[in-house]
Amino acid sequence: MRRLVSETRLDPAELVLPLFVREGVAAPVPIASMPGVVQHSLESLPQAVADAAAAGVGGVMLFGVPEVRDARGSGATDPDGILNVATRVAVEASAGRLVVQTDLCLDEFTDHGHCGVLDDRGRVDNDATLERYRAMALEQARAGSELLGLSGMMDGQVAAVRDALDDQGRTDVAILAYSAKYASAFYGPFRDAVESTLEGDRRSYQLDPGNRREGLREALIDIEEGADVVMVKPAGSYLDVLADVAAASEIPVWAYQVSGEYAMVEAAAAHGWIDRKRAVIESVRGIRRAGADAVLTYWAVELAGWIRNGDLA
Repeated sequence: MRRLVSETRLDPAELVLPLFVREGVAAPVPIASMPGVVQHSLESLPQAVADAAAAGVGGVMLFGVPEVRDARGSGATDPDGILNVATRVAVEASAGRLVVQTDLCLDEFTDHGHCGVLDDRGRVDNDATLERYRAMALEQARAGSELLGLSGMMDGQVAAVRDALDDQGRTDVAILAYSAKYASAFYGPFRDAVESTLEGDRRSYQLDPGNRREGLREALIDIEEGADVVMVKPAGSYLDVLADVAAASEIPVWAYQVSGEYAMVEAAAAHGWIDRKRAVIESVRGIRRAGADAVLTYWAVELAGWIRNGDLA
């Protein structure tokens, strides 16, 4: 009876698996603050993508971890840079069974760790950064990315990237706008995963955690600029914003269950303080209940297996 009248269901196709790919390693490297998650090598990536596809997961989101970084994040637009090479590998491994997506941001590639290039006073230069994003978009499209995840939170980034793609006839490449991305404490483990060099914070361009209406406003702006999907990040602490965006949006709305959310459940479960499986299912179901059409989660493959086996009790 409970199954028959359930209002919120989960499906593997509504899950996206984030994957980290590290340059210069021959085998996966465990991430200490994210138990069970690794930095993949180019050799281990194909199996990870194949496993996600076999589980029925809807997509994979790729993040690159380069060996060398500079002030402009040159590796982001290098055809032989780790993220672009990894994209080609993932596209081949997926064989059209899931959507290969790429993170379009400079933070993994800059030596200062910010999401854009800096001006002579050390501040992020919004308009100069948009030029870098345009170049990144074209390179990622050439590598085979089907959905570009614009996570840098620069003003006008969706319009800039859409124009660059359309000018080159790449209307087939879609845009996922990280529209309501908050300056959150829950990103900590992710910065370990990408070996971030950031000093300070990103509060000058990510949203104030106290602002609910601003999250909706940013999403509506991105929709107007041509986004194909909008996203709220983090998910668990911003379910009100997610519900607002879902109620107003005529395009798909996604949410990212970020590294800190993952790490907290894993840590509590490791101590025997919570039921891990039930907590994982409940957390993702809550995000879907709030209005997310799809969820980026590090549990995507494991959760997909439970769903496919009918094991969500």
